[in-house]
Amino acid sequence: MSRPLILGGVVIPGNPGLQGHSDGDALSHAIADAILGAAGEGDLGSYFPSDDPKWKDCDSLLILKEIIGIIGDAGLKIGNIDATIVCEKPRISPHREVITQSLSRTMRINQKRLSIKSKSNDQMGWIGSEVGMAVYAVTLLEAI
Repeated sequence: MSRPLILGGVVIPGNPGLQGHSDGDALSHAIADAILGAAGEGDLGSYFPSDDPKWKDCDSLLILKEIIGIIGDAGLKIGNIDATIVCEKPRISPHREVITQSLSRTMRINQKRLSIKSKSNDQMGWIGSEVGMAVYAVTLLEAI
């Protein structure tokens, strides 16, 4: 099954999608894991297990919304998020603004509190061979 590449809830045309139980949105998943980790709430698989058919092909932005609710219930909110996408293709810069808008709208945070960066792996390893991509994210949470 061929699926589109989705990053931050945005379809990136002309690129094959990533495998995954939900929609394969690696950026949203990395951010979700960073938020849960910063809140001391475990990881993504604890809440959205890959063997649960409820989450099969799910829009990852829905997962992010659920996580915002989880941390809200814990008396926390997002202070800021910094994420780095590591891939050879696609170039992220032409899509950065719309990705930032999508994620800030979903998480209800100011765009200035959300940094989305990208870098290549200089054609080294499995990322450099365009077999996949990696995404790293960190977040600061604040008390409500």
